[in-house]
Amino acid sequence: MATLQLHEEPLQTSWLDAYGHLNEAYYLVPFSNATWKLQDHFGIGKDYFDKTGCALYTLESHLRYVGEVRAPATLKIETAILGVDAKRLHVGHTMLCDSRECATFECMLLHYDTKAERSAPFPDAPRNALQGSILMPTPDWVGQALRRLV
Repeated sequence: MATLQLHEEPLQTSWLDAYGHLNEAYYLVPFSNATWKLQDHFGIGKDYFDKTGCALYTLESHLRYVGEVRAPATLKIETAILGVDAKRLHVGHTMLCDSRECATFECMLLHYDTKAERSAPFPDAPRNALQGSILMPTPDWVGQALRRLV
């Protein structure tokens, strides 16, 4: 399956640091916004939560800063489904500015029933749709740990 083009947004000047770059903390904002679009795309977003009480919670994430981002810019996010099992979803996003890769973000999400206060299996329909959308081959940056200085 190919990457999904579900989200883009303009760089906000309030996100810039003293050097005029996108501040490291704000890289996560468009990635998070893209994850919301992904959830809506597969029918497991806010409307789903309102009906079922089930949500996706982030278990862990890894953000790589690949290239400089300066204003003005439109941040385009490409999204990939990297894996799915009964209760978890592995997602990868790539941030592009002027067709140039600027950052990557991957996260492991957990399907969580907020009413029962425990993890819960995905319903069959969204799980099957997610499984059918897994990107192959997986990008080389997926699953990398922080480099050690030893």
